[in-house]
Amino acid sequence: MPNIDVVDLNNQKVGELALADEVFAAEVNQALLYEAVRQYLASQRRGTAKTKVRREVAGSGKKLWRQKGTGRARMGSVRSPIWRHGGTVHGPQPRDYGYQLPRKMMLGALRSALSAKLRDGELTVVQEFNLADHKTKSVKGTLDRLEANRSVLLVDNSGNRSLALGSRNLPGVTLLSTREVTPYHLLGHHRVVMSEPAARKLSEALAK
Repeated sequence: MPNIDVVDLNNQKVGELALADEVFAAEVNQALLYEAVRQYLASQRRGTAKTKVRREVAGSGKKLWRQKGTGRARMGSVRSPIWRHGGTVHGPQPRDYGYQLPRKMMLGALRSALSAKLRDGELTVVQEFNLADHKTKSVKGTLDRLEANRSVLLVDNSGNRSLALGSRNLPGVTLLSTREVTPYHLLGHHRVVMSEPAARKLSEALAK
């Protein structure tokens, strides 16, 4: 069972936390992580690309010339796809690119991502995010003391208004609850800083 140091906001050790082997010491499955990230990105696609078909483009519906006797190919409408400014055939239409992964695959990917972060020393557990105020400067100073100077994922399972207001304007900093954490967010940030209650909740929930 892996143990991790619990620190305060001044980066001083105040205790230790035992984490579940099934969650934080699991084998890192690269293929599973790839599928989870791919599924998340596909779900974020807007899918609004669209071209106009023959019935949607502007133009008269009048027959351009009579059917026979002109020596030209027969033509019924200026909106024909073979004409310039005509409709598009088989063009993109609005669609939903999202899809669901099986629950066991998603949970396995979360375990792999958390294990990778702990293995690489990129996971920090703080006792709690008890900030003095909601200023961005306070959150920035806290992250500097925790040596989290690059992209940071903050995880807290309580509605911490001060943390939400103070971190929202910091570039590269994302705040999520334990219910919102995905493998994409874990792998997309260089450091993960989570509160001790959040770490306990993830350890217990994903170990089942």
